[in-house]
Parts: sequence; structure tokens; C-alpha cells
Amino acid sequence: MQMRRIAALLFVLLVLAVAGPRLFRYLKLYGPGIVAELRDPIGPTHEVHWESGPSTPIAHAGKRPPNIVVILADDLGFNDLTFGGGGVGGGSVPTPNIDSIARQGVTLQAGYVGNATCAPSRAAIMTGRYPTRFGFEFTPAPKAFMRLVASFNSDDARPAIYFAEREKDVPSLDQEGLPPEEITVAELLRDHGCHTLMLGKWHLGEAAPMQPGAQGFDEFLGFLPGASMYLPKDDPESVASIQDFDPIDKFLWANLRFAVRQNVGRRFRPDRYMTDYLADEAVKAIEANRNRPFFLYLAFNAPHTPLQALKSDYDALPQIGNHTERVYGAMIRALDRGVGHVLETLSKQGLENDTVVIFTSDNGGAHYIGLPGINRPYRGWKATFFEGGVHAPFFIKWPAALPAGTSFAAPVAHIDIFATAAGAAGAPLPSDRTIDGVNLIPFLRGEASGRPHDTLFWRSGHYEMCSRRRLEATDFGAAQKRLAFQPEGGSDRESQSRGDESGEGRGVARSPRRA
Repeated sequence: MQMRRIAALLFVLLVLAVAGPRLFRYLKLYGPGIVAELRDPIGPTHEVHWESGPSTPIAHAGKRPPNIVVILADDLGFNDLTFGGGGVGGGSVPTPNIDSIARQGVTLQAGYVGNATCAPSRAAIMTGRYPTRFGFEFTPAPKAFMRLVASFNSDDARPAIYFAEREKDVPSLDQEGLPPEEITVAELLRDHGCHTLMLGKWHLGEAAPMQPGAQGFDEFLGFLPGASMYLPKDDPESVASIQDFDPIDKFLWANLRFAVRQNVGRRFRPDRYMTDYLADEAVKAIEANRNRPFFLYLAFNAPHTPLQALKSDYDALPQIGNHTERVYGAMIRALDRGVGHVLETLSKQGLENDTVVIFTSDNGGAHYIGLPGINRPYRGWKATFFEGGVHAPFFIKWPAALPAGTSFAAPVAHIDIFATAAGAAGAPLPSDRTIDGVNLIPFLRGEASGRPHDTLFWRSGHYEMCSRRRLEATDFGAAQKRLAFQPEGGSDRESQSRGDESGEGRGVARSPRRA
């Protein structure tokens, strides 16, 4: 008996010796997603019901505040749209619906994001303020994700440095979000009589006081974290491009789930491809609210990784030989289709003329998808303050008030969406805090002279940037100056001429200084 026990123990130790390291690596990679699903299980698909507005219009068209629709893409490259001669696959993936917003409205030629990464940029949109004002300079990420990224080997001669001793000072992920004390554009418009709706990616905090419903949205359908699967991983109707070289992609594929939640309810599985699902639900939300003013914030997660497309969209692009680019192009195709459904619904419901539609991206395209041309003609990527990271497509149309097919050359930014929406709705701006954004409507109508901004700022910790324009200059591209700031005593990150980059003059590196 004793010998059998010893043999059993030795067998267990042998199994642990062989499988232990492998099991540890598995749990290290897949553990966060497993724990999240245990804590917040995903239920089956169910129908979503939106609150219905009045059965008849509360006022005749033109006599009530306009509806406001903000459509946000996620990591969209500057060159991803066919408007202006770009497009994925050398222009072989048309984006007629997104392009139509520009053709029927105003192209903001020097349109800039709130930050070079997702969450701070969304915070700028929501508040009309530089995120630095309330300490929101970085995109929140799980500690497990940061440890994993730091552990991956790279061809870079400089290995990652991870300060494990600092973990104790980092708040839990659900507490990393938009402070409840900030006033969001949803709160402002709700208090002015708009029904406020949010669909898609939130990424501004998962704790109860930071969720959409607590930040001014009457109704929410989407997901709180910064990314989601577009379909289940093994869905036969999907085609994927997995970037094995990228630790971010490894983490996302291992831990993301295909799920949404409505308001503060439990997660459940959508019944179709995520981009189509969000667009179709936005259509239902518009139809339910057609007789009262509404604010719709439609934050698609496309084309953010993981790169996962519908097979039908992938099959429609045989002309693209590169598999990753073809998957990415298929995702852009779905994004444009979704935008088209929203625009078509506004038209069918007789709302197009009195609806402000704003389209932009949270930041530039990401380098880690492995497609070098997505931000042309600019260099740089998401997470950098080069033009490729902060200069984004930015269109606004309002048929009742703005000239169609025009462009505006002066620099504007995401911080202006707040004041522009408030101005269109006739809502006064908060007087108890600085609002950095400007109502663009008078400038776009030719009623205001000059420029909305002479200076724009971006900051993520020690990495700071400002963009200035000479007072006497008439061409932003010729006059823009950009300053890249680095820590005291650190090396200059960028000090050479940047005149080869469209829209830029000369870059100068300096030690940090608060803007």
C-alpha cells in the first residue's frame, strides 16, 4: 500500500513537472478571459427593445432642436477611405456611404483626435476638454495584459522594462475611467431635452459610476472594455488574420468574448457580426426616437483588432492578394455598410435634413496590424503624436444649416464635438469649468472669422505635443510647428526636419513642459 502511494505521488509529480510549465503559460495567457467569464457569464441571444418616443412629432421639422449623431470608427487609418483618392487595397474597397457624409457636408481637412490612443480620445469627445485636465492621459489596460506584453521577446535590441513594484499603485481596471465629476455631452444634451443613446465600445470605465448610464446616456447597448470579438472565434462565417508577431493580438484572441450588454444588464451574445449588429440596432433606436430630439453616439469597434471579417465580405474582395489586407478591407466594407444603414434610416424617417452627423476615428491606424500604408500620406501610427497617429478623417453634415461639398482648412479637434453639439442643440456650455473645444458651426457657415484654434495639445505622461500656427500664415501645412517632449535628461526622440510629412513643418524635441 505504501509503495502504491509513493508511486502515485511520483506520477503526480512527474505530470506536474511535464505539464506544469505548459499549464502555467496557458493560464498566464488565457486566465483573464476565463476569470471574466466566470464572474460575468454570457447569456444567449435575445431581442433588444428600445424606449419608444411619442407617437407623433413633438414639433414640426425645423422647429425642434436637431438630432445629433456621432459615428466613431476605431483605429481607422487616414488612407482607409476612398474619399480623396485613398482606400484599402489601392482603392479597391469603396466606402461610398462614409464618403457621402463629406460630399454632402463639410470636410475638416485638418481634423485632429483627442489623443493618439482610444480611451483618452473618447474622453475628449465626451467632455470637450483636454483629457490631461482630469488626469486621463493613457488607455486603461489590465495588469495581466501589461505583464504579458512586457514578457514577449522582440527583435528590438531594447528589451521591455516592467516595473512590477508599481502595480500596487495602479487602480483596478474598472476604476480607470472618466471621472463622474466631468460633464459629458450626453449629460448636457439630455438636460436640454434630448433622448441620449449609446451603442458600441465605451472604454471609459467599468465601475458603476463610470458606465454610460451614469454618464448621461438614457440607453446603452454595447461593451464596456476596449475591444470585442466580432463573431465567435470558431464561427464558420468568419475569416481571421491573426498577427503572431504581436503580443497585443495574442492577448485579444485569448481573452476577448463575443458579447454585449444592454444598460446595466448581464452580457449576452449578439445574433450577427458585431459591426452589422450595432448598425442594425442603431437603426431600430432611430426609428423608436424619430418623433423627439435624440443624441446617438455610435462607437463602432471596427476596424480595431482582432482582425475578423465576415466570409461574405472577404469573398467579395478577391482582387486583394495579401490575406491580412483582405480581411482588413472586408472589415472596412462592413463598417461602410453599417454607416450606410444609419444614413438611409435618417432619410427614410424624414430626419436627414435636421440631423447633424459627425464622422471621425478615435485615432490613427495601428502599426501592429502589419499594413504599412493605412495612414498615408502621413507617417506615424496610433500611439504616436505624428500625423499618422493624430490626424484623422473628420466630416460633418447638417443639410439644414451647413453647405454641402465644402471643406474647412483650419485645425479643429475632437474637443470641438462637445461645443458644436451644444451649439446646434441650443444648449449653454457649462460655466463652472474650462471647455477647450469651440462651436464649429459659425466657422463652417462663414459667420465667424479667424480660426477656432491657434494651438492644439496632446499629452500622454512625458510624451507631449503641441501644434501651433503662425498668426500671419494662411496655409496650415506650411506653418504648423510640432514639439515632441521627452523626460528631463532623456534623449531627444525627434529633432530632424519633418517637412517630408504632409501637413507638417519642423519637429523639435524638448524636455517636458506642461501645456
